[in-house]
Amino acid sequence: MTKNISAAEIKSYNITLWKLLIGAMILFAIFIVAIGFGLFGTLPSFRDIEHPKSNQATEILTEDKRVLGTYFVQNRSNVTYPEISPNVINALISTEDTRFKEHSGIDFKRTFTIIFYNLVGKKQGASTITQQLALNLFSEEGRQKNFFKRLMQKFQEWIVAVKLERNFTKEEIITMYLNTVDFGNQAYGIKSAARVYFNTTPDQLTVAQAATLVGLQKGITRYSPTRNPERSLARRNTVMSNMVKEDLLTQQQYDEEKAKPLALKFSAATVNDGIAPYFRAVLKNDIKKIFQERSILKADGTPYDLDRDGLKIITTINYDMQVYAEEAQKDAMRVLQAQFTKGWKGRNPFKDKELQIEQGIKRSDRYKALQLEGKSESEIKADFNTPAEMSIFTWKGNLDTLMKPIDSVKYYKLLLRNAMMAMDPKTGYVKAWVGGINYEHFKYDQVKMGTRQVGSTAKPFTYSVAIENGYSPCYQVLNEPVTIEVPGSAPWTPKSGGTLPGYITLQKALAFSQNYIAAYLMKQVGPTAVATLAKRMGITSNVPAYPSIALGSFDASVFDMVGAYSVFANKGVWTQPTYILRIEDKNGVVLFSQTPQKHPAMNEDVAYVMTRMLEGVVKNGYGYGLIGKYGLKNPIGGKTGTTQNNSDGWFVGITPDLVAGVWTGCEDRAFHFINTREGEGSKTAMPIFGGFFKKVYANPKLKISKGDFEVPKSGVSITYDCNQYQQQQTDTTELDKKLGF
Repeated sequence: MTKNISAAEIKSYNITLWKLLIGAMILFAIFIVAIGFGLFGTLPSFRDIEHPKSNQATEILTEDKRVLGTYFVQNRSNVTYPEISPNVINALISTEDTRFKEHSGIDFKRTFTIIFYNLVGKKQGASTITQQLALNLFSEEGRQKNFFKRLMQKFQEWIVAVKLERNFTKEEIITMYLNTVDFGNQAYGIKSAARVYFNTTPDQLTVAQAATLVGLQKGITRYSPTRNPERSLARRNTVMSNMVKEDLLTQQQYDEEKAKPLALKFSAATVNDGIAPYFRAVLKNDIKKIFQERSILKADGTPYDLDRDGLKIITTINYDMQVYAEEAQKDAMRVLQAQFTKGWKGRNPFKDKELQIEQGIKRSDRYKALQLEGKSESEIKADFNTPAEMSIFTWKGNLDTLMKPIDSVKYYKLLLRNAMMAMDPKTGYVKAWVGGINYEHFKYDQVKMGTRQVGSTAKPFTYSVAIENGYSPCYQVLNEPVTIEVPGSAPWTPKSGGTLPGYITLQKALAFSQNYIAAYLMKQVGPTAVATLAKRMGITSNVPAYPSIALGSFDASVFDMVGAYSVFANKGVWTQPTYILRIEDKNGVVLFSQTPQKHPAMNEDVAYVMTRMLEGVVKNGYGYGLIGKYGLKNPIGGKTGTTQNNSDGWFVGITPDLVAGVWTGCEDRAFHFINTREGEGSKTAMPIFGGFFKKVYANPKLKISKGDFEVPKSGVSITYDCNQYQQQQTDTTELDKKLGF
């Protein structure tokens, strides 16, 4: 039996319903206010809104403002609104938030529509771009997985979104969003994403490129153009169809763009990858030291974090030259390594080298890790003799293999290493820096951090002192063994290979690296004068005042040797090799800038004569390969160097605009080429110099002159023209006649 409801009861029910509804609304309002006051978790303050926190990568820029690499926790670099292509803005709004320009942070119309869609099984996101920005900026944990936690987080997003809308323009909000969003593959922000995926800048992104990047926001793994290119392509086309629906793209444009492939130019954003990794590692340590020594701090008194504070480091490196240097190294070292390996075929390179192998084991990361695990020496030894899966470096790429760790140590002992640096001798600006053959596997920098015996590249120091003391390059010396007495030690008599017989000029002796002539000059000028000059020319390592330094018995870095040779090309003035122009904070405020130090190291006429003698090495001596093989016929001077047992190969070369030095050798000096014919500097180091300069001269944009070294304006008092010198030696003067000569 149906009971009729009276009008009074209906009224009572309605009043109760309204009370519940109003009460719920009041409770919800109180709840929202409580969230706003931080009772359910701290919310960002107004100051935080004005200065949102984000891990922003520090950019290392070349002299021409091209990105060399980044230091990052998140590879994030910021841009301004005018630096973003309209294609990106249109793709984002049409796909993520079509009413972005109309709502005030929360799109309630869309929110309730999305609730309906979700109820019928069509799941869609309800967050506006502003809400997504709030999540990106102020949520340390990201999107919560737990339903109730996510619900609370959503309410917090609403409050922050409203604050953002009140304090920033729509352009500022969408810019902040694009600067903070994760695009996968360690690309945070639109600037990093444009560089990582398409090797371009945000303002140059095409419709298809912009749609690809915006499409990633639905799932950076599922729609990754590198991992799932087919899904990425389909998602890109969906984004472009959304642009058509919102009248931000014509149907004709859509049809044209839809037919295009992804056309990625992918470059992974990792610390190890990219160009100049050795340089970037040295640079980072140097900047930390500079900031500490000079007390360069942030406004709040805390130290700068290079991985998070978005600094800009403008360096002297030239992007193209750096690429050429790395390419020249790879081209030459592939061939050289094959020759080196072939030379040891059928021989035992590890005979009597147990100590070196033991040292290699103890230096390895594997040994150190096993020690930290508390393994005994016997357990570690057993581990190194048990095959294990590992990835080893080869010139054909990394090789995944099963190998005993001890065999990998031996393999790496026979792997040739290499380093190169180039700089402008006038400014001191370093243009290219290759610290090793592969930073992923071998992180030790051999340009500045490492030192090796320099061999005959040190001979110009002794010759310079001799020239300064009145010797002419045309002076002739009998090429015979020389013995020099050493106080408190045994007499020194150097050995010599490939000796040219009879009397030869100093010019010819340097061109063909004759040891006896270098020793003769050392005997005339003394080791103290030579060691003093070497230090004045910028050699920072120990140069003992022993006669053997004439033949390069001391160790030095590539960095110092290139700086020293720049003295010859720079009219006798040493200019400090410099690679930092300035460091700016994320707002463009200059924190540090550097002007290279300079001081005279030798007379200008002595430096000029030495450039002529070093040119003679290339034109007529061991450096002729630069002309014969690489066609470098313009004025170039240089000196090869080969150390005992062919352990080190060197070449340092000079031109008026560029000086470069190259070293090649194994990790340990105990491992070396089997003969000088293959292991001399002209074969191991000079090819990299030649390959580099050939590419440099082929690029007119670099403006590296092929002109000659400038003659001193006051003239040259030292006779370096041997025809003129011989005439002077044979002419009879009036004084000679009076004295009866």
